Amino acid sequence: MPTPFSNKKYFAALAATTLLAFAALNSLAQKKPAVFSPDKGKFTIQLDGQTVGHEEFSIAPTDSSWTASGTTELKTADSPTRVTGSLTLHPDGAPVSYEWSSHADKTNGATIAFANGVAKITLQMQGARPFQQDLTFNTPLIAVLDNNLYYQYGVLARIYDWSKRGPQNLPVIIPQELTPGSITIESTGSASANGKSYEGLRVSTSDLEVLLFLDSTHRLMRLEVPSAKVSVTRD
Repeated sequence: MPTPFSNKKYFAALAATTLLAFAALNSLAQKKPAVFSPDKGKFTIQLDGQTVGHEEFSIAPTDSSWTASGTTELKTADSPTRVTGSLTLHPDGAPVSYEWSSHADKTNGATIAFANGVAKITLQMQGARPFQQDLTFNTPLIAVLDNNLYYQYGVLARIYDWSKRGPQNLPVIIPQELTPGSITIESTGSASANGKSYEGLRVSTSDLEVLLFLDSTHRLMRLEVPSAKVSVTRD
């Protein structure tokens, strides 16, 4: 009598069962909900109580990914500055690509491609040849927090694992400065500002603390940088 190990029908059935199991797991992975939800709005940026700029932003699904983009208009003492940034993300929050540009006296910008924990940067400065640099991280889940683009803190509030809460560490890149680093994100529970109640989230580095004020669906409604006297409020 043939044993199961010499039975071709047995192996065929086993292979079919294995394929079905992998297909089921893959289907579950594909159905895993995204950490994002569509959002669109405008922020007013204040420095020491004075309005210095505005930012318009949107977060929306695009095919199998999400696009979070924003444009900030700043009134500076020297000249007006316009900064734009567009971030493409996997549904779990890991970045796919990022583009930024800054328009003031000169126009500068960069593109970044993320893959396998590596950020490949191509910097384009007006009047100079493109400059390339790679930054390596130990995870594909990297926070992108660029200068004067506050909607990216709204993205960060979605990436934070609210089911676990507590302090959570993430590598971070500040593209306009070509600077890598790390941040700690932590829920602060109920928070209030200007007489309104919010869900609080603190983002901190070794020398900076940013306070986020979120609504019940974790949309960014207000941001404060106490040490810099900066506040950003959703209109």
